[in-house]
Amino acid sequence: MHILRSLGPAVASASPREAIRAGFGAFIGLGLAGALLLLPFADKSLGFYLVAPFGASAVLLFAVPNSPLAQPWSAIVGNTVAAVVSVAVCLTIADPTLRVALAVGLAIVATILCRAVHPPSGAVAMTAAMSPEAIEALGFWFALAPIAAGTTFIVALATIYARLTGRHYPIRQFDDPSKQGTLDRNPVERLGLSEEELTELLGRYRQSFNLGVEDFARLLGAAELQAATHSSDAMTAQDIMSRDLITVRENSTLSEVAELFKHHRFASLPVTGPDAKYLGIIFQIHLIRQAREDALRLERGFRAAFKRLLDSNWDRPIRAGEIMDVAGPRATPQTPIGSLVLMMVDSEVDAVPVLDGDRVTGIVTRTDMFAAMARSFVRHG
Repeated sequence: MHILRSLGPAVASASPREAIRAGFGAFIGLGLAGALLLLPFADKSLGFYLVAPFGASAVLLFAVPNSPLAQPWSAIVGNTVAAVVSVAVCLTIADPTLRVALAVGLAIVATILCRAVHPPSGAVAMTAAMSPEAIEALGFWFALAPIAAGTTFIVALATIYARLTGRHYPIRQFDDPSKQGTLDRNPVERLGLSEEELTELLGRYRQSFNLGVEDFARLLGAAELQAATHSSDAMTAQDIMSRDLITVRENSTLSEVAELFKHHRFASLPVTGPDAKYLGIIFQIHLIRQAREDALRLERGFRAAFKRLLDSNWDRPIRAGEIMDVAGPRATPQTPIGSLVLMMVDSEVDAVPVLDGDRVTGIVTRTDMFAAMARSFVRHG
C-alpha cells in the first residue's frame, strides 16, 4: 500500500484558478517572446528563435515562481552556462551519444557550481548537442541568442505577470521589509531563528533547491501558529463569532458608513445584498484611503477645480460598493480557530466574515479571537 501511495501525486492539489493563472501566464510569456523577440522557426544567421527548453522554463517561472530553481539567477545564468558548456562539447566531440551525455552531465556540474540550478538547462545542453549543424553555424553566439536573450526576456515577462496576478517573483528575501514597510519581521515569521540557522536547516535536509529561506520562515511560522491553536478546545468560528450583525448596503454612502463605525466602534462592516447575501467587507482603512484620495484631488489647483465644476459626476457621493474588499478571506461556521488566526495574520485583516453558503451569518474579529484564547488559557492554566 505504501509503495502504491508513493507512486501517486506528491504535490498538493491546486485550485483551478491557480492552474489557469499559470497556464495563461506561459501562453502570454511565450507568445510575446515569439512575437517581439524570438522567431517561431530556427534562423541560423541571427539565432533569435524559440527553442524547446523555453517551454520547460515557462513551467517553472509561471507555475512555481517561489521555487529557488525558478529565480532569475538560476534561469538566466543556468541556461546560459549550460549553453556555453554544450557548445564547447558539441564543437569537440563527434560521437552523438557521447556528445549528448557529456554535454548534459557537464552542464549539471557547471550550474551547480554556479549556484544556478535550473532543470531546463539540461534541455538546453541536450538541444545544442543534438543540433551540431546549427551549433557549427552559430558557435558560442548560441549562448547569447537565443538562450540568454530569450531567457532574460521571459524572466522579465514572468516578473511583470507575477506582480499583476498577486504573486511574488523574484523570490522573497529574508531581510525584505515587512508588509508595513518597517524593518520588523512580519508577525508570522518572528521565529527567533537567524537566516544562517534557517539556511543550515535547509542544507541539512537537502531542501535548498526546493525552498527559499524566506518562504521556509513563513512556513515554520504558520506551522507554529497552527500548532499553538490545537490547545484551544478545537473551537470553531461558530463558537466565537458575533451573530447580531450591523451591515451596510452596496449603495450606502461613505458618510453613512463612517457614522456606523463611529456609533458602534467597529473596525469592519460587512456589505450585504438581499437575503443577507455577502458582497464584501469595508474596513476603516478603506475610509482613510478614500479620504486621502479626496484630499489629493482637492489640492490639484484652480485649473483642476474648474474642470471638476464642469464635471457633472464630481458631486456624486461614493458608495460602499466602490471601496469594499471583495477578495479577502472568509470562513464557514466550522472553520477552526487555527485557520482563522492564519487568515488574519496572512491577510492582515481585523475581521473575517463567516458565511453559510453565500449568506453572512457572523463575523470573527481580533477581539473575539483574543477573548477565546484567553478563556482557553484560563481553563488550561
